[in-house]
Amino acid sequence: MDDRGGSFVAVRRISQGLERGNTCHTTSAEVVAGSAAWLGRGLSCVCAQRQENDARPSFDLTPAQEECLQKLQSRIDVAYDSSIPEHQEALRALWNAAFPEEELRGLISEQWKEMGWQGKDPSTDFRGGGFISLENLLFFARNFPKSFQDLLQKREGDRSVWEYPFAVAGVNITFMLIQMLDLEAVKPRSMVGATFLKFLAENESAFDLLYCITFKLMDHQWLTMRASYMDFNTVMKSTRRELERELLLEDITRLEDLPSYRLLTR
Repeated sequence: MDDRGGSFVAVRRISQGLERGNTCHTTSAEVVAGSAAWLGRGLSCVCAQRQENDARPSFDLTPAQEECLQKLQSRIDVAYDSSIPEHQEALRALWNAAFPEEELRGLISEQWKEMGWQGKDPSTDFRGGGFISLENLLFFARNFPKSFQDLLQKREGDRSVWEYPFAVAGVNITFMLIQMLDLEAVKPRSMVGATFLKFLAENESAFDLLYCITFKLMDHQWLTMRASYMDFNTVMKSTRRELERELLLEDITRLEDLPSYRLLTR
């Protein structure tokens, strides 16, 4: 559910087991109700400049930060297209990472509901977050496989009978981060966004890493709040507030320093 009154899918837990440059450094379930409406489409700061038609300041960027932001924006602009072989392969790779012992019968299959998609065709859910939301899920699965499986299978904590759908929640997290960090603007207009660009200039995978941290933090908030599916929007707001707070801590020099990073396990 979003601030505009969109609906979302609830998942009943049946069991516990169920390129623009090189400046950047490399470094299960039963669908019950809902529509795609709950999905969003869901630092080296020299000075702050206030725009005449916007109450928020904008932050000047170094050339390196500007280049890295443009590269990330080019990823954000890519819509998921089920006719593109690369996108098809990425979707198959996500299934194989999530369920390595279960063969996928097709890119359109009832099996996808096991991962928390709203229907048998995940491409309809990617409209909210684009291809980058699939890339985020794949990065999570490959770099933090234990945490990925813990969240997918809802292994940790005292879970609600009606749980959030894993995959669709992941798309919402992508969208939330894009909005929170103001990544579609020419320049960041918040200190949180400006701070993130410092990390992005040092690590081109910063957005994907922050996604993993945020997903795990969201689930931690979910359990702490003893939430059920009607509380998803409240949990997301709480997650965003905590993430913004952590990003502005004085002793944070890289994303791995965030307190919530410690929630992740490989």
